[in-house]
Amino acid sequence: MSKIFARDLDEAGAYKLLTGVVVPRPIAWISTRSRAGISNLAPFSCFTFVSSDPPMIGVNCGLRDGSRKDTARNIAETGEFVVNIVDDGFLEKVHVSAADYSADVSELEVLNLDCAPSDSLAVPRILSCPINLECTLDRIIPFGRAGSEFFVGEVKLFHIRDGLLADGKVDSELLRPLGRLAGPVYGKLGEVIRMK
Repeated sequence: MSKIFARDLDEAGAYKLLTGVVVPRPIAWISTRSRAGISNLAPFSCFTFVSSDPPMIGVNCGLRDGSRKDTARNIAETGEFVVNIVDDGFLEKVHVSAADYSADVSELEVLNLDCAPSDSLAVPRILSCPINLECTLDRIIPFGRAGSEFFVGEVKLFHIRDGLLADGKVDSELLRPLGRLAGPVYGKLGEVIRMK
């Protein structure tokens, strides 16, 4: 068995190991809007829920050359974002949306996605996604030497496709969520085992 001391790893090496260890990771396909009104879309796989009362989710956003990327900057400036949950039919578009587009380019337009206004926010949501979470920023928590920031948002409104809910729970098999593995590698749900 290999032993790797964390003190011997640089940021990239630690990232490669962690993204191979913490798998599969759910994907938050986050839509935002800049103060100038340009819509942005990017996938994030360091994503989880952090509270149920009120319902809150968290997503980790890294810095690029010491600065926030478009999604993080838009959330910090406007306080609004939508987490679009993707099913396995979105694989190619999710992957393409991860490319480095300039801030004046809307990935929603590049990918020709069917968008709709949110009910409580100025940020658009993706209609064909099975679930959309309309969120407002609660807090930003910095972590580590590399400048990662954990964005916590309160979910104000859940949009859930008809047929996915059973007894107040989302049926994961019907959702068919897409997950992220290490590198440009993704996974589907696979076998589901139900325990009593």
